[in-house]
Amino acid sequence: MKFVAFERAKQGTGASRRLRISGRTPGIVYGGTGEPLLVELDHNALWHAIKKEAFHASVLNMELAGKESKVLLRDVQMHPYKQLILHIDFQRVDANTKMHMKVPLHFKGQEESSAFKVDHCLINHVLNEINVTCLPADLPEFIEVDLTGLKKGTSFHLSDVKLPTGVKTIVKGRENPVLVSVVTSAAEASAEATAEAAAAAPAGKGGKAAPAAKTAAKAPAAKAPAAKK
Repeated sequence: MKFVAFERAKQGTGASRRLRISGRTPGIVYGGTGEPLLVELDHNALWHAIKKEAFHASVLNMELAGKESKVLLRDVQMHPYKQLILHIDFQRVDANTKMHMKVPLHFKGQEESSAFKVDHCLINHVLNEINVTCLPADLPEFIEVDLTGLKKGTSFHLSDVKLPTGVKTIVKGRENPVLVSVVTSAAEASAEATAEAAAAAPAGKGGKAAPAAKTAAKAPAAKAPAAKK
């Protein structure tokens, strides 16, 4: 993905404010062997670009003064309530140096899985992106995850993902985190609980529930003594 940047001569709060009023966004390009470079970009073009997934998760071609260079988007500072980009940061890319990036996951096939189609389970996407390390040339725009094999009572883990060549995952915390979980629907869980409770109830003769005990019969009333003559 390509974008155009212009070298920025002035810096400081006042200069950046005037730049935004004119429809430009201040930014900086750093990293690599060069010095940090102050740049500015057209705000409207940048606003449409940041809405695209590829702008956040792939190596970008930055055109500056007629020359192109490879960069990565590293930070976007937004206004608290206005549709305004306050500042943007890019990092230069070295073709021979591995980098760390977050890559989005694209899920497919869950509607065809037995968990969804047969057992009517709920499919929860626990993670929608993963951390990877690779050379710039190997960086994928996204990683596709096939969920057609999901079954009731199972989960889809990071180790189940088929990674592109040259790409390795970076894991923090759990060694093999869950990406997708399969949850039984509330109605089915209630029905199963009712069935289990009925099966666990004690049975009487012939498999029927034992009848309630009858109340003890009342003793016959004592006869009154005969009257004397």
